[in-house]
Amino acid sequence: MAKKVVASLQSAGKDFAKVIRMVKSPKSGAYSFKEDIIPNDKVKEFLAKK
Repeated sequence: MAKKVVASLQSAGKDFAKVIRMVKSPKSGAYSFKEDIIPNDKVKEFLAKK
């Protein structure tokens, strides 16, 4: 899977970043990870979301 993500980022250009954020479940209290490929100018907005 890592090869696929790296290949898609290289073909899309250097204007995108893969961002991983830890999210706490309100029901069980367990943590999970949300990852997304977003434009570089939207990274701070993505990480600021709760």
